[in-house]
Amino acid sequence: MKLLGIDIGTSGTRAVVIAADGKILGSATHEHAPFLAPQLGWAEQDPLDWWQAATDAIGEAMRRAAVAGKDIACIGLAGQMHGAVLLDDKNQVLRPALIWCDQRTQAQCDWLTNTIGSKRIIELTCNPPLTNFTLTKLLWVHDREPEIWQRFRRVLLPKDYVRFCLTGEHAMDVADASGTLMLDVAHRRWSEAMIHEAGLSPSCLPNLFESQEICARVSAEGAAATGLRAGTPVVAGAGDQAAGAVGMGIVRAGTVSATIGTSGVVFAATDRPAMDAQGRLHTFCHALPNLWHVMGVTQAAGLSLRWFRNLVGPSIPGTSISYEDLTREAAAVPAGAGGILWAPYLMGERTPHLDPKARGALVGFTASHNRGHIVRAILEGVAFSLKDTFSLFDDVRVPVNSIRIGGGGARSLLWRQIQADVYEREVEILEAEEGAAYGAALLAGVGAKLWGSVEEACEAALNVASRVQPDPQAAEVMRQQYQLYRELYAVLKPLFARMS
Repeated sequence: MKLLGIDIGTSGTRAVVIAADGKILGSATHEHAPFLAPQLGWAEQDPLDWWQAATDAIGEAMRRAAVAGKDIACIGLAGQMHGAVLLDDKNQVLRPALIWCDQRTQAQCDWLTNTIGSKRIIELTCNPPLTNFTLTKLLWVHDREPEIWQRFRRVLLPKDYVRFCLTGEHAMDVADASGTLMLDVAHRRWSEAMIHEAGLSPSCLPNLFESQEICARVSAEGAAATGLRAGTPVVAGAGDQAAGAVGMGIVRAGTVSATIGTSGVVFAATDRPAMDAQGRLHTFCHALPNLWHVMGVTQAAGLSLRWFRNLVGPSIPGTSISYEDLTREAAAVPAGAGGILWAPYLMGERTPHLDPKARGALVGFTASHNRGHIVRAILEGVAFSLKDTFSLFDDVRVPVNSIRIGGGGARSLLWRQIQADVYEREVEILEAEEGAAYGAALLAGVGAKLWGSVEEACEAALNVASRVQPDPQAAEVMRQQYQLYRELYAVLKPLFARMS
């Protein structure tokens, strides 16, 4: 039995083919065009670009795995969360999708807060109105693009649009739907009250499924575009964070992951919908029935390092400085980065500040500092921003029994050690951390009855490769630096507001 997992990311789409023992047989990633930013703080992508990248990645992954479409028993989907794909009555895309990092909808957030009330919204959805969430994007189109709104009939999230292209079916899982601000997260169903009070029609929303449930089958058109077999079952899948957590084995209360990709996420599985009354943490359904998760998000985690690399890299077209070069320079700098602090607010910030006006800040450098100091400060600043979420877990009584790290932050030896030192906890690294596409493939295996549960799938497929212990001396320096970091936002917040 072979399984296919597909992850519709921000920068590209990844497909993986795995065997019945969980081993990866073949994988491929095809990049998307860079997202559009027509104005400061805006972020849009063409959904058709996702579908093209998906068809390319699926075909290449199957070729590398030496399998044919008939060999794939089931398919799982994961993808970037929150993006709003607006369709008309003929299922045509009405405009570029407003994606997760788009920050234009503060006026709509304010309207929701003033009209419904923040406390009431948290009661209905477990979350406050944020510029990232799908509902605010719909309201922006309603307010600013009435000619498009008149033709609008249905909204899908990014991976669900790709599923529609593959199967012809409209469907969504409860984990990804949690980030729309329209789901009753506690009861895993659409919130009729929230939808009504926001002035929407329930008919614009697709049917809901649990992540491992089969919700569609590959259509003849989807088969022709991808090489898959028509009729192949497709499970509902999950948003990239929940699917990535499955791929890391974060499937029991007390297990926590810290993942650094473009954004940074601290993700804890819970056996109840644990809510922060101030809405600083996201409370979402997990990709397992009867399990939830809390999540803190740093908007520009890995993006911070990429931004700096692009800033200081060679100006010759086709060349760039490598991340390895930068981290090698940073490794020569002692913990604390010579007193420099980095606030990674390049795209506003979610946890814990909920402030789309926040901006990046590099503070405390002098003429004696070099590039290595700045790179180390960026690595430490991102880890500090993730530690903010661990601090909030204490407030909502979420246990932390073990921490697994993933993404780019797990591939760098230096960033692994910095995270252990900042969190002051042992961190685990998996033998093969393949991200959300791998988690989607595991969900497909449960849908295909290869495994009896998601927990069973993780036990069969995942192994811890190494563990990193915090260095006591470095941890003490990090503790002092973190206290300064905590003061940084409060000092800069009034300036951010004026600068915006």
